[in-house]
Amino acid sequence: MSQLTPDSAASASDAAITRAAAANDSATRVETHGIDHIPDAERHGRARDLFAVWAAPNVNFLAVVVGATLVLLGLSLWQALIAIVVGNLFSIITGIVAGSGPAAGAPSEVITRAMYGVRGNRVNVAIAGWLISVCYLAINWAAATTVMVGLLGRFGVPATGWTIAISAILIAAATMVISVYGHGLIMRLYQPLAIVLALIFVVMAAFVISGAQWDFAPAQPLEGIDLMVMMSAGIAIVASGPLSYTNSADFARYLPAHTRVRDVATWTSLGMIIPSIFATFVGALAAATVDMSDPEAGLEQFLPDWFAPVFLISVIVSTIANNAMTAYSSGLALQAVGVRLPRTRTVLLDGTVGVLMTLFALLVWNFLDSVSSALQLAVTVLGPVMGVYLADMLWRRNRYDGMALADESRSSRFWFSGGVHVPGVVAVLGGIAASLLCSSTLVFTGPIAAALGGVDLSVPVGLVVPFALYLVLVRASARSKQSL
Repeated sequence: MSQLTPDSAASASDAAITRAAAANDSATRVETHGIDHIPDAERHGRARDLFAVWAAPNVNFLAVVVGATLVLLGLSLWQALIAIVVGNLFSIITGIVAGSGPAAGAPSEVITRAMYGVRGNRVNVAIAGWLISVCYLAINWAAATTVMVGLLGRFGVPATGWTIAISAILIAAATMVISVYGHGLIMRLYQPLAIVLALIFVVMAAFVISGAQWDFAPAQPLEGIDLMVMMSAGIAIVASGPLSYTNSADFARYLPAHTRVRDVATWTSLGMIIPSIFATFVGALAAATVDMSDPEAGLEQFLPDWFAPVFLISVIVSTIANNAMTAYSSGLALQAVGVRLPRTRTVLLDGTVGVLMTLFALLVWNFLDSVSSALQLAVTVLGPVMGVYLADMLWRRNRYDGMALADESRSSRFWFSGGVHVPGVVAVLGGIAASLLCSSTLVFTGPIAAALGGVDLSVPVGLVVPFALYLVLVRASARSKQSL
């Protein structure tokens, strides 16, 4: 009879632990963890599993709309492609931030206590983690509801208030099921979902490419300062997507603690960049050929009658996938703010707020244009939050004690001064101020942007200024403590 060697026994033990961890994080079980620390015994998976998690929600209709917007701004097809590529490269930042998840075994909403303090972080999470997420939920649900009502119209169902309301509720309900079941379902469902959505979008793209006008040129080509203004605006619009995922560690925190940041960053970034560049350029290509002021109607001009319903269904499904991740993280955000409810209930609470905002927008008062304009300014908050996050990861060499971060008491290592970490707060506020000064949108133009003729530098400035400021302040604070 064969005997186990010490190495083989250890391997068998590790395999058993991995199986037990995977069972606890099952697709068929409601996730029990919220913002609490994930023990080493429950860690499992590989960094490459993150590719599909990020690819599924990024194969979406919103990317097509963004691409069309770039052409509507006056950019040529190839200028739009440059803006698309540069803007999507900011996904690398999202990928790097995700690398803090395995190190801490905690979500981003808890890790940021190291940057702002226990109390200061509640304000950060309430704005950058919860409020902006709920606004995105409402906007995406409203767009998907419009598509669903149009799809039902193809089968003779009239667009009434009841049709709109029921459609919105059904889409939100599907989203909430995924979000409530949580991490295990997301990790397993999104892999086949990414493949199916990618195939549908490839077919859609083939129809667009075959009928596209590749030699498109704007009636009045942009030059000089006008070109710089629109290019900077286009890059900011594209970059706002990846920078909105300040919570990317939420989906990496179950990975083993020894998982390398490089691997997490690579697979997260690729999962975002590849489908987003593809879908966004297809939108730009379509806008170069037909009127895309109504993106859904514009795309249907390329599609045969049999394929249009399939594509519209994929739009709804991809929106559900995108919003499920948003709702999942916004539920964690509520817990981090201090709402003493289980994650399942905070997710449902967020979903309820999002549905009410969606129905109000669709049935009572169309305020989505105002919200969309406000979200253009959201990058002036999200960029600085990301800048401070990156700086703290560098400062600490990505060494985070998840158990210590879970401590919210006054004796916590992360209580700092009155619950506030002054360097983090000063850096993020300084970054927001600098980003606003350089911002150029429909609703606001900062004095620096105005002096530059409307060139929008809010994204690079909003990242670099708080990054540098935080490192200077935190090092000064450390030297001050050493001298006492």
